[in-house]
Order: sequence, then structure tokens, then C-alpha cells
Amino acid sequence: MNKFIALILILFTFGSFANAQTLDAKNVKELLQLVETEKDYSDALDLIQNADNSSELKGNKELKGLVETLAENDQFSSPDWLTKTAEAVPSNTNPVEDPEPKEGRSLWTIFILALGSGFLALLTPCVFPMIPMTVSFFTKQSKSRAEGIRNSIIYALSIIGIYLLLGLLVVFTGSGALLNKMSTNPWFNLSFFVLLVVFAVSFMGAFEIRLPNKWINKADAKADKGGIIGIFFMALVLALVSFSCTGPILGTLLVSTGTEGSAPLMMGMFGFSLALALPFALFAAFPGWLNAMPQSGGWLNTVKVFLGFLELALAFKFLSNADLAWQAHLLEREVFLAIWIAIFGTLTLYMFGKLRLPHDSAIEKVGVGRAMIGVTTFALVIYMIPGMWGAPLNLINAFPPPSTYAESPQGFGGGGGSVASGTHVDGMHAGPHGLMMFNDYDKALAYAQKVGKPLFVDFTGWNCVNCRKMEQTVWGKPGVVELLREDVVIVSLYIDEAVELPKSEQTTTIVNGKERDVITVGDKWMYMQIEKYKIASQPYYRMIGPNGEDLDNGAADFQNHGNVPAFQKWIKKGLDLYKKAEKK
Repeated sequence: MNKFIALILILFTFGSFANAQTLDAKNVKELLQLVETEKDYSDALDLIQNADNSSELKGNKELKGLVETLAENDQFSSPDWLTKTAEAVPSNTNPVEDPEPKEGRSLWTIFILALGSGFLALLTPCVFPMIPMTVSFFTKQSKSRAEGIRNSIIYALSIIGIYLLLGLLVVFTGSGALLNKMSTNPWFNLSFFVLLVVFAVSFMGAFEIRLPNKWINKADAKADKGGIIGIFFMALVLALVSFSCTGPILGTLLVSTGTEGSAPLMMGMFGFSLALALPFALFAAFPGWLNAMPQSGGWLNTVKVFLGFLELALAFKFLSNADLAWQAHLLEREVFLAIWIAIFGTLTLYMFGKLRLPHDSAIEKVGVGRAMIGVTTFALVIYMIPGMWGAPLNLINAFPPPSTYAESPQGFGGGGGSVASGTHVDGMHAGPHGLMMFNDYDKALAYAQKVGKPLFVDFTGWNCVNCRKMEQTVWGKPGVVELLREDVVIVSLYIDEAVELPKSEQTTTIVNGKERDVITVGDKWMYMQIEKYKIASQPYYRMIGPNGEDLDNGAADFQNHGNVPAFQKWIKKGLDLYKKAEKK
């Protein structure tokens, strides 16, 4: 297991960063040979899926053989790309040509976001004043400039090492896998909502979150010993002392990347720590830059409060996740937007100096930077207001609940949004863009067979960001929306819906050789997808023929069909196959 972790860290954290995620098949082969657990297997498949040369790796016969052997011997789920290429079905020899793969959140994207988070943390009152103090200490205490630069670099590398060790701790303890399982759990989302609200209130000055002084004092004592060990403990002291500022940002980063697997988590930690460490090395190499640094002062507290407002806004996303999973309809789209309008409206007042919070100094005049941020947040407030009447709000559409989860899905008074279209029968409801759809597979299949149309199966999730992107950027576009409205029967199966099934429908099923309880609606559709298609990612689309069989146009997903031409071509291929099946 240790070898597996070490190799995957090298491949992901450094190989991906330096080589744009193009992976050598030999290295991936070595990685697969080290797989011991289901989590190792899942991480290895993530590596293949997220690589820029994913198609090349999936076509490698040696790699396919290794994956197939692991799946058979250890009863792991076979990836969809393996089963599709392994099937010897003549009618499927001409699959739909896949366009350029479109990634969700690549490791590079996560690195950039984490780097940005690290730079934000750098501008907090706990960290920023430490830069000139620490660099001056190294330059003055060192016998030569070269020694000062060396010590500062060791200090910077120690910061990176400390945060990577924290990431490794999450990986080794299995917390990353736990976060992945819990990410769609409503209780987890509710707990994280409370945690983020606490962080936000702390950033706004109500109180400080501190680690025990005992920890800080012990690390400080070690730092006094000097040498490389002493420098390492100086970096540890910085990490501990600055926790009240970096903790909330780091906690958010750990949860958001941990739910995506070990590699994204480690890449996130690397990006975050690199941003914190860079200034110490750069200012030691170019000490003249210190003179150009702005002086510490009230502006640092402004940065901290600004981050507090962002944390508060983000908190309601997690509350919305829980509400969607429970289908409680307490935080519908209009309520969510009203809260965000209030939060960013208050932030606008704060940035223009009309509102003061604890630890804020008096403002005689508003600076240009602060005014620009104020104008930006005010523009966001104005942008969100039409959303109360059904405007799509494409720029922020990943955050609020979907437009169908609203007090008025067509907008207040029916003046906005998409008007429901298509035949309405029992069990149908209006979905994205007013498309009529089912949420029950059996009812949908029976209706599709009755009207003589293929069944369009949409495995989705209430908290699935890529599902919302697909609906927003592909489903509603000309050339696609007409096909979905007129030529197919849609059934959307939400794998994270936490509503309990009737007792008579609750059962157990065998997945990967293990017995699983089917308690909720989401359990039912999730295990159906895993059992039938050997894949657990969303969005995942299939088309069903007149006799309930899968049509041979294969599957569609966000990565390979996240654009109008590819998705349209896939649907039309399914429609042609359906017509041929009807004639038989």
C-alpha cells in the first residue's frame, strides 16, 4: 500500500504538474500492479480517466488486460470504457465518434484554484506580517547572502512539506475516501454548513479559532535549536500560529478536493502550500522587493472579513445540497438567491465603508482597490435579482438549486424560465427547459413502450455540478432540445436523493460481492446503475429500445459528449437504432 501511495503521489503531484497530465503507459502499468484495495483500484482508474492521453491509455492492450484481471479476480467494478471495448457485438462495431474529451475539474484546474486560495490566505493578518519578519531574520542571522537564501528556501520547502504531510495523513487514514462517500450525504452537508458559518463568523471578528497553545509552544521550542530541523519547526510554528486564518480556507479545500480522490487532494495541498511558501523564497533572493510591500494595517482585516462573507455565501451551497437530497423544499431557488443577494449586498456596503465590524479601523476615504471590489460585488447583486423571476443566471448557475426546484419553476407569474412543454401524464413533471420527464424508471419505460419512443435514461444527482452544466449548455440548445422534447421519453434518476423508499420496496442487493442496503430512492438508482452498467459516475446517459434493451449507440457522458454536435449525434444514432429494432 505504501508503494502504491508513493507512486501515485509522484505521478499526480509532480508528473501531472510538469507534464500536463500526459502519462507514460509503463508508469500506469507499474501502478496497476501495486493495486491491493478497491480504493487503490478506483484511484488508478481516476488517473487513467483524467490523463490528457486517456484515449491512448484506454486503448493499450496490456493496460486493459491488467484492469480486466483486477476486476475479475478481486470482484471490482469494470470501468465502462473497458466493457465497451471488450464487447464482441457486431452491431456495435461502429460506435459514435467521440469528440475531444472535455474534463470536469482536471488536476491542473484544482492546482490553479488551490494556488489562488493560498494567495488569499497569504493576505490575511496571521500570515502577511510574517513575511518581512521571517525573511529579515534569515538574512540578518546568516553569515552570507547565499546562506540566507538557502535557509529561506529550506523554510519554504518545509511549509510545502508540512501541508503535503497533512494531505498524506488524510489519504493514509482513508479520510479522502470517507469524504467521497459522504459528499452527497445530507447530514454531512448540513454539518459542513454549520462549520462554514462558524468559520465565516470567526473571519468577521466575532472570535478567533486557535489551536492549543501547548502545541505552538512545543513547536517553538524545537525551532530555537537551529539547523535544518530548527527551520522546519519554524515553518511548523507558522502553520500553527496562522491556523485561525488559514484553517477555514484549508478546511474548505480539503473537503472540496477530498471528495474527488487522493490525487486531487494532494494537488490541492501542493498548490495551497506553494502559494504560502513562494514569497519567503522570493523575498530572500530579492530582499529589495520588501521595500515595495504594502505595510501591514487595517487592509489585512478587510481581506479577512471579505473572505468571511465568501465563506458565508458558500455555506448556503452546502445547506442547499442537504435540502435537495431530502427534497425538503425549504431552500428553493428564490430563497437561496435572496440570501445571496443579502450577503453580497451587505458586502458591498462593507467595501464602501458604510458598515464596520469588530477590529476594523476608521476609514477616511475608500481606496481604488476596495472601491473596485465594491463595484464588482454590487454588479453581482444586480445580476442576481432577475433570477428571482426565473432568469437562468448562467454565470453562477452551479451554486443555486436548479430552476425546477423553485417556488415557481416558470418564474413568478410564469413570466420567466422555460415553459413546460410536451405531453403531461401521471408521474411526469417539468424538468430543465420545460422538458417533461419521469423520475421512476418502470413508469417511464411503460410509457415509452406505449407511445413508441426510445427511453432516454439520465443518471444524475441533485448535487452533481457537471449534470447541471450539461443541462445548461447542451440540453437546451437548438438541435438538442427539440429531440429531447419530441422524439424520446426522458427519465431522470437521482442517485443522491435521500428520500426513503416505502418499507415494502426497501431491500438488499449484491454489489462487488458485498451486500448493500437499498433504503433510499438514491440507493435504488445508484445500485441499478452500478449493477447494470458497471459505472458510478454522473451524468451518465443511455437509450433504451422497444423491448427494454440497451441500444447499441453506447453511453453518453459529460466528458465525451459535453457539446451540442456530439450529444446530438449520439441521440440521432439511438433514434435510428430504435427504428431498426421496431421493424424486426
